[in-house]
Amino acid sequence: MFSRGSWPEARRIGHILRQETVGGVLLVAAAAAAILWANSPWSDVYESVRDHTAGPAALHLDLSLESWAADGLLAIFFFVAGLELKREFVAGDLRDVRRALVPVLAAVGGVVVPALIYLALTLGEPGAARGWAIPTATDIAFALAVLAVIGRFLPTALRTFLLTLAVVDDLIAIVIIALFYTAHLSVLPLLGALVPLGLFAVLVQRRVRSRRLRELLAAATWTLVHASGVHATVAGVLLAFTVPVLRGHRAGGPDAGPGLAEHFEHRFRPLSAGVAVPVFALLAAGVPLGGLDGLASALGDPVAVGVLAGLVIGKPVGIMAATWLVSRFTHADLDEELAWLDVLGLGLLAGIGFTVSLLIGELSFGGGSATDDHVKIAVLGASLTATALATVVLRLRNRAYRRIHKVETLDLDHDGVPDVYQER
Repeated sequence: MFSRGSWPEARRIGHILRQETVGGVLLVAAAAAAILWANSPWSDVYESVRDHTAGPAALHLDLSLESWAADGLLAIFFFVAGLELKREFVAGDLRDVRRALVPVLAAVGGVVVPALIYLALTLGEPGAARGWAIPTATDIAFALAVLAVIGRFLPTALRTFLLTLAVVDDLIAIVIIALFYTAHLSVLPLLGALVPLGLFAVLVQRRVRSRRLRELLAAATWTLVHASGVHATVAGVLLAFTVPVLRGHRAGGPDAGPGLAEHFEHRFRPLSAGVAVPVFALLAAGVPLGGLDGLASALGDPVAVGVLAGLVIGKPVGIMAATWLVSRFTHADLDEELAWLDVLGLGLLAGIGFTVSLLIGELSFGGGSATDDHVKIAVLGASLTATALATVVLRLRNRAYRRIHKVETLDLDHDGVPDVYQER
C-alpha cells in the first residue's frame, strides 16, 4: 500500500496540488474575511449582501446570493471533482483495482465512522439527526493548502492518496445530498434534465467544437435539476461523468492522447479553486460569534459537539480502521519507506471539513438558523483543531519525508524524469 506510482501520474498530481493549494489559500482568506465582516460594526451590510436576491423569477431562479453560491458555484466545484475522479479510475494509477481499493475504502470509513459518532452524541436531541452527514466531508482545497505548508516533502503516493480520498469523499457527499436532502422531488423536471444531459454527452463524445452550445446545455441541465428539488450541484457530477477521458477510436485509439476531461480540468479547476469555492466561503462562513459566551453556548449544543467530534476523531479513526482492515484481510503491507503514523496524519488532515460540511449544515437546519450558526462554529473549530493535530503528527515524520523526497527527485541523467521512476 502507498507504493510509488508512475511518473506521468506523479507529475499530474503535483500540478493539481499546486492549483488546489492556491485555491486553499484563497479559501482560508475568504473564510477569515467572512468571520471578521460578520462580527464587525458592518455586519448588517454582510447580511444584506448575502440575502440579496437576483435571477429570473419566471424560472424560479430569483435566489439569494448565498443560494447562488451554494447551488451554482459549487456545481462547478463538483464538476471538477467528478472529472478528477473519472480520470483517476479510467486513465490514472487507480485503474488498477488493487491500488484503488485503499483510498476508496478509506473514504467510506471516513464517512461511516464520523456519522455514527455524530448520531451517538446527538441521540435524543430533537431534530439533530438531520445533520448526520455534516462531519462526513473533507475539504480538498483547505486540506491541500495545509499540506503544502506542513508536508512539502510528503511522498507522492501519500499526496495521491489524500487527493483521491477527498475526491471520493466529495462524490459520496453528493450522493448523500441527492438521496437524503431532497425534500420535494418533481419527477418531470428531473426526467427533462436527461434531454440536455444526453445532448451534452453526445457533443463531448463526438468532440463537437461548440463551446457556447455545450455551456447552454450544461446550464439547461443545471436549471432542470434545480427545479426538480434535487440539489443542483448533482448536475455538475452528472455532466462530468459524460466527458471522455481518452480519445476515441476515430482519433487514433486510447494511446493517441488525453480526451476532453483533461482539457476541461485545466480550464475549470482555476475557476473552481480560485473563484467558486472562495466566494461560497465568503457568503457561507460568516457567523456572529457573540464573544466567549456565544462560543460557549454554541459548543454546548450537542449538534456542534457531534460535528466537532465526528471530524476531529471520527475521520482519522474511520480512515485508519478501513486502511488497517485492507491490510489485514488482503495481506497487503505498507510501503517499506512509510509508517502508520503517516496514515494517521492524513486521517487528521481529512478532518478539515469545510465547504461541503457548511453546505450540508445549511441543508440540514436552514441557513441563518441558530443551529446552523452553531454548525458553522463547530466546522471552523474542527478544521483548526484538525490542522493543529495533523501538523504535530506529520512534523514528527519530517526527516523521513526529506529522505524520500531526495530519492523521488534525483535525476542524474538530466532527462527530466526522476531516476527512481525509470528504474521501475
